Amino acid sequence: MPGSAPGRSPPHRDESGQPGARRAAPRGARSVRVPARAPHLASPACQAEGPARGEIRPVEASQGVDSQVRVFGVPPADRASPQEIVDGFLEAMTSDDPQLQTARKYLTEDAAKNWKPGSAVTVLSAGLDRVSVQGEKDPASPRFRVTGRMLGTVDELSAYQPETSDRRYEEFLQLTQEDKQWRIATAPSSLVLSESDFQRIYMPVNKYYFAGSTLVADPVYVRQRTDPDSRMDPTTQTVKSLLAGPSKWLGPVVTSGFPTGTELREGTKSLSYDGQNTLRVPLNDKADNVAGPQCQKMATQLLYTVKDLTGSRIDRVDLVRADGKSQLCQITEATAAGVANRPQSPGHQYYVDGENRLVRMRLDPNREEQQDAAVPVPGPLSGNPAFKVGSAAVAYDEKRAAVVSEDGHGLYVVNLTTAGAMPPPLLTARGIKPAGLTAPTWDASGDLWVADQDPQNPTLWRLPGGTGTPERVEVSGLDGARIAGLKVSPDGVRIALLLVERESRKNLYIGRIERPDGKADASAVSVRELRPAAPQLADVTAMSWAPRGRLLVVGRESGGVVQARYMLADGSMVGAGLPGATGLVAVAASEDEKMPVVAYSEDGIVWLPPGAQWRTVAAGGRSPVYPG
Repeated sequence: MPGSAPGRSPPHRDESGQPGARRAAPRGARSVRVPARAPHLASPACQAEGPARGEIRPVEASQGVDSQVRVFGVPPADRASPQEIVDGFLEAMTSDDPQLQTARKYLTEDAAKNWKPGSAVTVLSAGLDRVSVQGEKDPASPRFRVTGRMLGTVDELSAYQPETSDRRYEEFLQLTQEDKQWRIATAPSSLVLSESDFQRIYMPVNKYYFAGSTLVADPVYVRQRTDPDSRMDPTTQTVKSLLAGPSKWLGPVVTSGFPTGTELREGTKSLSYDGQNTLRVPLNDKADNVAGPQCQKMATQLLYTVKDLTGSRIDRVDLVRADGKSQLCQITEATAAGVANRPQSPGHQYYVDGENRLVRMRLDPNREEQQDAAVPVPGPLSGNPAFKVGSAAVAYDEKRAAVVSEDGHGLYVVNLTTAGAMPPPLLTARGIKPAGLTAPTWDASGDLWVADQDPQNPTLWRLPGGTGTPERVEVSGLDGARIAGLKVSPDGVRIALLLVERESRKNLYIGRIERPDGKADASAVSVRELRPAAPQLADVTAMSWAPRGRLLVVGRESGGVVQARYMLADGSMVGAGLPGATGLVAVAASEDEKMPVVAYSEDGIVWLPPGAQWRTVAAGGRSPVYPG
């Protein structure tokens, strides 16, 4: 089954046939089916039942259970106290029970019927603070206040939104007696999970939409197993989310090929592949009459979405009409690559050498040995050895480079295909470094971006086409913070900003680039809705966009050491780290996953090819970049 995890055992079922505990567990605990290779959860009181069956054992709340472990809640005990009912319910919310039936047993009949836990999720740093009693003077109507520190929320469109302030979660649970048993009459408005439980139950995936002709990743979360409301598997959940439309944050700058109201054919709970790696997706009648080019875009969105989710090879996607038989259109992986308009693989990797020259190395992902030696870039820079480069950015077509002078004062755009004299600067800073211009960045449409770090007037500038008059870009939410670094995403609709805030620490934010259509005033381009992209880090020193809409970030946690890690651009999760990544000052990654990560460290310019170890490619040098 696509999206399912191989080798996971089915849940234990009690005598009634429902998922549940084999024996009673203490208050505030939950039952877990542990795989045979999980000794870190063992305790002297537990007796193993053999590798074939695993075992059920109580686990204390928010213990960071591994994602391979199946967790099931404990049903309420007969005559349980109000405190035990609330504690048991809070733990049962973290269950892998597909319909959360155990959690519903703690609710009144009406509350259980109306509770929709799959519509939203509240993520807390370490779970709920233990329940405090409200109104102890009225034991006939106990009411409990539950609180916790919020990290973020997942909305009804499955998108994660990080919490930007130190806000506390607070909700009240009212209890009443039903058939002489205490039950909760007011269920929480959302599923409430600790960060560790959230990462165990949910997984991040990308769904894809179009910005113009370019495909854009929109990160969302789906359950790793069957969704409790829709009863869909992860692949079908993701496709359903794709059809529902983009996230609220990304929605203003992307479009979908699917007509409004398009859904999966009624009754579809699972999508599967045939023997030729083809995914068949039946749709309702809203899509029955779409034209061929539009259908190709729809199929491309589906192919990239499911491919990103499963990590498996998909050769073709077939869209099927509402009758469940006739084919609407099909697309192969090769054809979809053209429709998606993905950035071309870079031909070179660039950096500033020890003599302050912009140099480049030819890239060949099929060569495992040392690449060719770096050579100065052609064009006006090679004919002007006196010019000292401080930082640079190369356009995606590698025909032009934007360079900032070594003192940070002037921005120049030079041609890399023809020789000639050094052109005059297109933009000058009010001061020189460290208050000069940042390193520039190109977007997918050929515009050039740079920031002036003047403390009195920090400004983000855009140069249309890389040659036009610099235009000041409004950044909502900047609040006077100084931009110390920036990088536009390869899809051209997001910009990563390093902002210098309190105590001179740098924090990473993502903004949405809005380009109003049909307006003659090009300066209307703006950056909206800044949101933290690395809230887990106390200080960020460098960053780069990475494949599949992720970020590669160099920084440190509070009290920790500097490290380089992949992070999701929605600020929800820290991903895998780069092995041995110490002493990195700058880092660059390509959208092409076959290309090495390149960095500047105390050893000079170093590369980390896929599946290999770091190696030094130039003893001197700094400011490494890929095109973009």
